[in-house]
Amino acid sequence: MSTSHDSSRGLSKAAAHKQGSGSGATSITRRQAVQRTLLGAAGLLAADWLSARGLRAAAPTAQPAGQRAAPAAKGKAKSVIQLWMWGGACHLDTWDPKPEAGNDYCGPFNKPITTNVDGIRICELLPLLAKQADKYSIIRSMTHGNNGHETAAYMVQTGWPPGGRVVYPSVGAVVSYFKGYDAGYKGLIPPYIVLTELQGRFSEAGFLGARYKPFATGGDPGQARFAVEGVVAPGITEKRQQDRRELLHKLNTLDHAMPGDAQLAASAQCEKEAYDLILGDAGKVFDLSQEKDEMRDCYGRNTFGQACLMARRLVERGVPYITINYKGWDTHKQHFQTMRRKLPEMDKGMATLLQDLADHGLLDSTIVWWSTEFGRTPKVQWEPPWSGGRGHYGKVFSSVVAGGGFKGGHVVGASDATGETVKDRPVYPCDLIGSIYELLGIDPAAKLPHPQGLTAHLTPSAADNVLTGGRLKEIM
Repeated sequence: MSTSHDSSRGLSKAAAHKQGSGSGATSITRRQAVQRTLLGAAGLLAADWLSARGLRAAAPTAQPAGQRAAPAAKGKAKSVIQLWMWGGACHLDTWDPKPEAGNDYCGPFNKPITTNVDGIRICELLPLLAKQADKYSIIRSMTHGNNGHETAAYMVQTGWPPGGRVVYPSVGAVVSYFKGYDAGYKGLIPPYIVLTELQGRFSEAGFLGARYKPFATGGDPGQARFAVEGVVAPGITEKRQQDRRELLHKLNTLDHAMPGDAQLAASAQCEKEAYDLILGDAGKVFDLSQEKDEMRDCYGRNTFGQACLMARRLVERGVPYITINYKGWDTHKQHFQTMRRKLPEMDKGMATLLQDLADHGLLDSTIVWWSTEFGRTPKVQWEPPWSGGRGHYGKVFSSVVAGGGFKGGHVVGASDATGETVKDRPVYPCDLIGSIYELLGIDPAAKLPHPQGLTAHLTPSAADNVLTGGRLKEIM
């Protein structure tokens, strides 16, 4: 592992410095220095997995006594794959085309295509998704009115307005709390995975703390070898990793010198789990070379397409929540040029994911949630310096849901003729999120343990004065 390799050099330097530094320094042998270096490297190797698993037996609990997560009730859905269009995807150029509004609104995308569901049209650059419309439902009346990346992302991923006293956790962190290690999840792979990098817009874990943060894989699944941070190290073979582990065990005399030590036992267990993930079957989930070339081609040989394939593999392993952060949608300039590149990638990856989940018998138990922090200005900004760009627009935008108990082949709500306001059935973030929780068997009105003892529910109630249009019963 590259982190271990770099840290080994740093630890060796630190040991040498201590050996030759001021009075009272204790001399150590070369064997002891190597041993300490390897033990330190193994500790670093296990650190991320320690934080995810929480050292349940050896460390203090993250919540007060009596407030541990109760297992979620049996729901229709077991997992969620969140497809996040990072930056703000335009509703008019994806799921809610408006060719009749004219060039100032639709630009060159003026020939929407029919889908395999009568009456539903989508952008002409999404032909594969047009053939899958019976599997998903489009929500064309999402709204929150916020045009800031950070604040809008917080609203769409927590269901709560920003700026309050409480910083709420994202849906992924909540699912990790109710369906993760505290609720009986046994997997070596953390229960909340982000492919491949965090947004940095807000704290995904909120007040739940670091225990419920997602594990961001890093790397690029579109490359020949998906170098997952802490699991797959570029340039280091599996045999070399195994040799390192064997050397560590040969030099490790602490277990014999201090039998029964709780910290050493916890460290040894964590080291075992970390290496099981790296060298055992669990880590093989990240090896996309196990998939047929034809399947990888269907998803698209790009980061988003291969991340969608990776998400299906993680769902097969029982991971409850996977987010794919798909960058590049903040198109203030050259909007249509960018869409001609990104929409075909999205079309291929998402359409294949839906079909692949269905073929594997997983779509009925997996929610696929396509979303973005806001839409983009319906009227194209042709004037300089934008020259055909679109700005931020939170007044109305679109989301898509499929599987896990959501019906396919429906449209919820509507925007007006130019896509500028909600015409019918407003849907707020808390409505959609509450519906997702319900299908997962999680009570949307449940309380979360706040470290300061504040009352914190999963979703707003009438007493919170948060706008709501009601859960999506029409497609559940």
